Amino acid sequence: MDRFTGRVAVVTGAAQGIGAATACRLAGEGATVAVLDLDLDRTAETVAAIRAAGGTADGYAVDVADAGSVSAAVDAVAGAYGRIDVLVNDAGVTRDNLVHKLSEDDWDTVLSVNLKGAYLVSRAVQQQMVPAGYGRIVSLSSTSALGNRGQANYAAAKAGIQGLTATLAIELGRYGITANAVAPGYVATAMTAATAQRVGMDPAEHQRLAAEQIPVRRVGRPEDVAAAIAFLASEEAGYVSGQTLYVNGGLR
Repeated sequence: MDRFTGRVAVVTGAAQGIGAATACRLAGEGATVAVLDLDLDRTAETVAAIRAAGGTADGYAVDVADAGSVSAAVDAVAGAYGRIDVLVNDAGVTRDNLVHKLSEDDWDTVLSVNLKGAYLVSRAVQQQMVPAGYGRIVSLSSTSALGNRGQANYAAAKAGIQGLTATLAIELGRYGITANAVAPGYVATAMTAATAQRVGMDPAEHQRLAAEQIPVRRVGRPEDVAAAIAFLASEEAGYVSGQTLYVNGGLR
């Protein structure tokens, strides 16, 4: 498929995991992809993978929690390509702990990167989308938005993503811009491996036990989530907006 031929996509947190898989998926379908992450060196692997597959991508450094950094990165992308059609807000961090042990710094860090970051990048990118009369914004929420032990900060941020998404859809719909969220369940990434290690488990065993509770009997892959994001970012999803799609193998 070439659903994104002629389109320019910005993917934050694209150095690894779901962000990297999404950048590769969009590029594979014809998009020119701006690969954004905190450090420019971290973007190199994703950019190289896209180029090796015949796609077009460049890396950009951005601190999504800093308004100045966001503005500079978005201006650089728009200046290089002349447009921004798709934004995927994937940048995120975890600082897990039970609420009585959770430090204020860890609360602030997670809310700043996961939620404020999505707001700042969406705010900057919509300035490019509104005059064009077209745009797709897809942000990463999580099943943790429904509550998860040891993740009060992360759960709050991911629940906030859903509220932000619904509001962006209301405000930007008249300009041809849709906004949706994807809420993954258990996906095998470096982040979930770190969670396993935090509770003293081998990541492979952690995945095996998780899979036993999931109706499709496996944990998710970054590519599973990337496929859902690609649909919501496509022209085909033009009448889908303000929604949160749970990608979790049927777990309830």
